[in-house]
Amino acid sequence: MDNGIWQAFAAQAETFQATLRERPVLPTLDPAALRRELAQRYDFAEPVPAAQLLEQVGGLLAEGLVQVTHPRYFGLFNPSVLPVTVLGEALAALYNPQMAVWSHAPAACELEHRALTALQALIGWAPDEAIANFTSGGMESNASALQCALAWRFPGWDERGLTALGLRPTVYLSADAHHSFVKAARAAGLGTAAVREVPVDAGRKLDPAALEGMLAEDRAAGRHPFLLVATLGATGTGVIDAIGPLREVADRHGLWLHADAAWGGGALLSPALRPHLAGIDRADSVTWDAHKWMSVPMATGMFFCRHPDAVRRAFAISAAYMPPHQGEDAVDLFGASPQWSRRSIGLKVFMALAELGLDGYARLIEGQARLGEHLRRRLVQEGWTLANETPLPVVCFHRQGTDSSATLARILRDGRVWLSSLALPGGPTVLRACITSYHSTEQDVEALLAALG
Repeated sequence: MDNGIWQAFAAQAETFQATLRERPVLPTLDPAALRRELAQRYDFAEPVPAAQLLEQVGGLLAEGLVQVTHPRYFGLFNPSVLPVTVLGEALAALYNPQMAVWSHAPAACELEHRALTALQALIGWAPDEAIANFTSGGMESNASALQCALAWRFPGWDERGLTALGLRPTVYLSADAHHSFVKAARAAGLGTAAVREVPVDAGRKLDPAALEGMLAEDRAAGRHPFLLVATLGATGTGVIDAIGPLREVADRHGLWLHADAAWGGGALLSPALRPHLAGIDRADSVTWDAHKWMSVPMATGMFFCRHPDAVRRAFAISAAYMPPHQGEDAVDLFGASPQWSRRSIGLKVFMALAELGLDGYARLIEGQARLGEHLRRRLVQEGWTLANETPLPVVCFHRQGTDSSATLARILRDGRVWLSSLALPGGPTVLRACITSYHSTEQDVEALLAALG
């Protein structure tokens, strides 16, 4: 492609960013009309010039998505992305490093390792204390934790399987934990029934006393508890489980303690917020998604584990067709994670860390947390009732006499603001607004309040 294409791409990116605030958050395209247009325009029988494709596809994406990078998108954990991370994605695509083996991509592997080492230090682990890698997201990271816990708790599982061992491994987590563990249990052959929801206390944190009771009952029923999940920043409510008491239970019962900090892990970047995750260094493994609160493009998960032997037992493999291992300190990723061929997932994280520095990231994170506090204050002033307690910038709220579902439907029809709803167990359906964009301002909060009516 000639230089004109790259210049056109840069111009399109600049225009999109400059006009984003004036655009609706929700798409207005009719699905049936969109499918007809695509079928008529792209039959793949005749080639389409790259410049024309860039204009057409860019236009479709600008008009046909929920614009999750919009400063008035107060929804799920889909942030505005830092421009330098877009460059990181472009570089990864341009050079297309094969990350499966270190010897094929030493520079790319070491760039990722440098970023992971810096973030691992924020968890509280020394560089040689753990093994870490980038993943496709929280699902893969949580599934990795489950497999490592199986390998650690049940020697021989990796070769003979659960059927030969005659076991009923069981996972424990709170009702607010992420449902990826259900999928992970199915994929591992444990089944949905192996995932046990532990009651929560008044603050919706996992209740250690209730957990103790369940463990006793389950052992008596022939189950084999092996994995306990502490949720550090629940998807719906932002609740942070108290990891200290859960570590004590895990130690008494021989459980692997996993910290699912997929979103909440971003708080580690802030000296002000980090104390809320105190004890995370006592976990056996940690999930942390950079694509949730570090303002990088999807999909960028991270998995940290302080039991390298368990990682090797879960994922190590020998294949004669793979290039030979090189160097004692080099880690071949195809033998340390579920993935085999792998792109450079973490280059964009390295780019962001290098450009912002840890202090810059702290300012970005703390700015969003402050805006979350501002939203709480304004909601209370406007007569809304807060329904969750968390230092993280996710706010659940409702108002007496107001139908939350009807309010949400009206706001989404208007399309200028996006938020979600949440049905709290034993409570009302509430509206949920999360600060996901570093571009969001108090003026955007006022736009949300105006939309709420």
